[in-house]
Parts: sequence; structure tokens; C-alpha cells
Amino acid sequence: MMDFLQITNDPVLARRCDAIPGIRLFVDLEINGKAERQAGRNTFISTHQLDDVGRIKAELHRSQLMVRVNPLHPGTARELDAVLAQGADLVMLPMFQAPDELQTFSRMVAGRVPIVALLETAGALRSLNDWVDTPDLWEVFVGLNDLHLSLGCRFMFEPLAQGVVDHVAGRVRSQGLRFGFGGIARLNEGLLPGRCVLAEHVRLGSEAVILSRTFHRGEAVESLENQIQTLRSAEEELEMRTSQQVEADQLRAREVIEAIALGMEHAT
Repeated sequence: MMDFLQITNDPVLARRCDAIPGIRLFVDLEINGKAERQAGRNTFISTHQLDDVGRIKAELHRSQLMVRVNPLHPGTARELDAVLAQGADLVMLPMFQAPDELQTFSRMVAGRVPIVALLETAGALRSLNDWVDTPDLWEVFVGLNDLHLSLGCRFMFEPLAQGVVDHVAGRVRSQGLRFGFGGIARLNEGLLPGRCVLAEHVRLGSEAVILSRTFHRGEAVESLENQIQTLRSAEEELEMRTSQQVEADQLRAREVIEAIALGMEHAT
């Protein structure tokens, strides 16, 4: 059962999520440079604050709380101390380019909690072998929003169709670490339907995916628990596929991704 990551600073939603097995709560403090990188795109820009870490942690009894801090900067050590003082179970470093950045971050964390590396730059991808053995690294999460921009792709899921995510998954899992990537919409929604995305997660042995905002619009807010159960049922069904079915689903996802990317190219 993979972790479904719920980004929120709402204590009521956090309490509901804590009652559902396999949900990891996610407070997002990253603001440095994010608005400029993703300008004009329909992506999530967090307004979370440091105090949200403690507010969300107070609602949790079984779910882990992960906090994404800012990319490495002169105030990172102070930021980490403040986040950990409020009870974060995991800390995530975004937008690193080179191994020494993640290694410096690891030294600052100093074993207090496990680390999640957010692989979302071409530099981090190229140097994967040089940082995947960083002390206290627990999970590598591929952030497709920024990675596809860094690689010059047109559509967020192109690195999946191109085998980039397969490469990362194989290397990370061979190191004995957890691996996850991207976000997922409800099963029959999204440019790349949620079922296609979930099928690829199962194929790659992914252990984490972010729940998209589609789970919280309109009627979905009232049926979050049902929507999660629908995903879990689909996850179980996908685990039972034959190798031929897995291959067919992979091919179908690649064809859809390539068609979408081509359409985006023609639209520009």
C-alpha cells in the first residue's frame, strides 16, 4: 500500500486524513523562487506558514507529517530547527542541483528525522548516483512539475513516457530506499487519467503519490474517504495484473502522454 500524500494546513482535513490508513500529511513551506519558476502554470503555490507544522501535528495520531522546507539557503539550519521543534516526522529538500547540497542538508538535519530528497532538476537527475547514498536519506520523490521544465519537456508526465522515472525508480530501489513521484487525479479525470497514473505507480513499485486538488473540489470534499477507498481498490486490482496487462497499460500511458505533448507543441 503506497502512501497518499495530502498537502494541507487545515486541521479539520488533517484529522479526517489521520483516520484513513496510508495517508501522509504534507505541510509545504517552500516559497523561495517557486512563483517565478512556475509563473503562468496551473500549479499549487503554497501559503503555508511555520506555525502550521505544529497545528497539523497536533491533530495526528498515526499519520506521518512531512514538511517541505525551502531550497538550501543561508537560513536553512534555523528553518530546520524551527520545523523540527514543531514535530515534523520527515523533512523534504526541494530544488537541489548537486550532491553537496543534499549532503549539507543531511548534516544540518543531523539524524533527527529521515530525509526526503525531491528530485526535480536536471542536475539532480544527472548526479543521482553521487547522492543516493546520502546519510539518513529515506525516500526519493520525483517532482514532475519542475523536472519536466528543467528537462525542456512540454507536458508534466513526459519524463515518465521517456523512461526517466523508470531509471530513477530502479536506482533508488536498488539502494533500499523508498521511491515516489508526481500527483494523481481521481481515477477517470486529468489529462492523463488517474488510473493510468496509478497503474504506472504500481508498475514501478512507487510508495508515494500526491493527491491532486481534484479530491477537494465541490462534491469531492464530502466524499474524500470514498475517493480514497476507490483508489485503494484500484491499487489492489492493478497489483493483480499479468505481465502482459502491465505492458499494455504502460504502452497506453506512453501513447496518451506523447499525444498530449504533441498537441501542446502544435498549440504553441
